[in-house]
Amino acid sequence: MFKDIPVMILAGGLGTRLREETEFRPKPMVPIGGKPILWHIMKIYSHFGFSRFIICLGYKGEMIKKYFLDYQFNEADFTVNTQTGSIVTHKSHNEEWEITLVDTGSETLTGGRVARALSYVDTDTFFLTYGDAVADVNIQASLDFHLQHKKIATMTTVPLPSRFGNVQYDDQSLVTSFLEKNQINDQLINGGFFVLDKKIQTYLPFNDELILEQGPLQSLAEERELMMYRHTGFWQCMDTLREKQKLEALWQTTPPWKLWEDQKKYSPASSVQSF
Repeated sequence: MFKDIPVMILAGGLGTRLREETEFRPKPMVPIGGKPILWHIMKIYSHFGFSRFIICLGYKGEMIKKYFLDYQFNEADFTVNTQTGSIVTHKSHNEEWEITLVDTGSETLTGGRVARALSYVDTDTFFLTYGDAVADVNIQASLDFHLQHKKIATMTTVPLPSRFGNVQYDDQSLVTSFLEKNQINDQLINGGFFVLDKKIQTYLPFNDELILEQGPLQSLAEERELMMYRHTGFWQCMDTLREKQKLEALWQTTPPWKLWEDQKKYSPASSVQSF
């Protein structure tokens, strides 16, 4: 039953620090190894059996819509009859994904995007992550941890320099403070890959200017409802061209976040009538 838990992905930001790529496409569509980083993130979750996705669109969101609308044919061999308009699919190795694409506004901030997309969450618990970071995080273990402590939110933390949101915590892994981009000595920062109860909606007023990492997470921490799942393995975001190039180089060798096996799933031939 837990495999029905959806994965919400924030994919609507401007990606201004990666302007070399994002001038022409949304950051989640920037390719690593020929596939958008969004695809890599979805593969991480589906490796653990979570294949329902809610993608929060914004900047150039139509490109993400088109990518998934064309996904079946881009991943298949097929024959087109230009006279009749029929299409015969010979083989396909599509992912078994259910994807809900939600337009959450071109300038909406992270908290506002989650609030807009919450109506598509049909379970008590859901995952949330950013559309620009990959990791070899154990998604199932983070869910198990979340279900065990029974708090509203679990945030995966990773050890990185503190230009990201810093986390202060006690010896029971209870987050006591969340400080967005504060330069303090604590080495654990917000790595995304959240597990959340839908009760978080009480912390998310419908406000497009709401930043998830400020008011909501800070309030959860103050009310002792935010726990952290410590990830000590690989984690890398893609904020800059240099980081994009680093991920590309890793993909050409042994990418740490590639937890899945390359298995092509072929579907039987079928006919589709074009209109």
